[in-house]
Amino acid sequence: MQLFDVYPLYDIEPVRAQDIYLWDKAGTKYLDFYGGHAVISIGHGHPHYVRALTEQLHRIGFYSNSVQIPLQKDLANKLGTLAGYDDYHLFLCNSGAEANENALKLASFHNGRKLIVAFQGSFHGRTSATVAVTDNPKIRAPLNENHEVILLPLNDEAALQQAFQRDDICAAIIEGIQGVAGIRVPEPKFLQKLQALCQQTGALLILDEVQSGYGRSGKFFAHQLAGIQPDLITIAKGMGNGFPVAGVLIHPKFKASHGLLGTTFGGNHLACAAAVAVLEIIEREKLINNSEKLGNHLLDELRKLTKGVKEVRGRGLMIGIELEFNSEAVRKKLLYEHKIFTGSSHDPNTIRLLPPLTLAQEHADKFLESFAATMSNVFS
Repeated sequence: MQLFDVYPLYDIEPVRAQDIYLWDKAGTKYLDFYGGHAVISIGHGHPHYVRALTEQLHRIGFYSNSVQIPLQKDLANKLGTLAGYDDYHLFLCNSGAEANENALKLASFHNGRKLIVAFQGSFHGRTSATVAVTDNPKIRAPLNENHEVILLPLNDEAALQQAFQRDDICAAIIEGIQGVAGIRVPEPKFLQKLQALCQQTGALLILDEVQSGYGRSGKFFAHQLAGIQPDLITIAKGMGNGFPVAGVLIHPKFKASHGLLGTTFGGNHLACAAAVAVLEIIEREKLINNSEKLGNHLLDELRKLTKGVKEVRGRGLMIGIELEFNSEAVRKKLLYEHKIFTGSSHDPNTIRLLPPLTLAQEHADKFLESFAATMSNVFS
């Protein structure tokens, strides 16, 4: 049997990783400025994280949600405190798509409506409802066209106001920062306007923080930069540092009932042990502050490089570098010549930077030096 061909693959096989670095099977060392799609939040192989998972596996690795799992409550309490959402409830699942799918379902259960407002450039997942609210027709099968969705331009307040003239909108779903689109940041005024319109019309506001959450923006959640409080918040990626775990933070106005939501693997013992360890490390090592500090340093220095660079966008350690040309050659030079992993986006001109929040000044400066040399080489 062969693997189904899903992704174009680089000819590199990482076999070991530690903190901000990866090594391939030939022993070549790489600087990880992509974090495996923003998943690696606390660095690779953090000793506390490894110990927590190992010790938990020796006790019990899995049992279903038909029994008491105190680790789930430990996770909810720790997350509520660090994120500033103590009064919310937590539903645990396995992936960002699953979290968004359940958030959309909860919204529809709550107000009985169907119509969803989403935004151009969005990526919310590949499951049925999430792919319907994702702005990528290539991954939307005919089956997904059954959903009722309005796609609006990001940061266009006039279009937003016009759309909310309707009184049948179930929910609006928006990323704290659009990742796949090339790091597109919703303006604070736009998010505030969106929240106000949702409140006026009885629609629910869903914040997809799957990529932009867990300290990556310099706040625990990117939407906190705008001072808003959504009805539902979805989380994944950096939550488990590579172990599959995700969740939905749910406003207390939502009423729970047995059977409304469910999951086999969600919130299992190992997933919760991983997620608790991540939060402990984020808090203990002040990684959110580090993300803000080094993110600002990278943004400031990158914005000084004007030749071939059209725009530098982002917050914290979630940065997009839009070039004046296709970025693939630059990314390949960074990878094969300078040994630095970076990310692509649906915008072929934009490079994504999503390094672990454990990034140090020396790592940031190494990237800046390598990127500047690569750009100089392109124009020489």
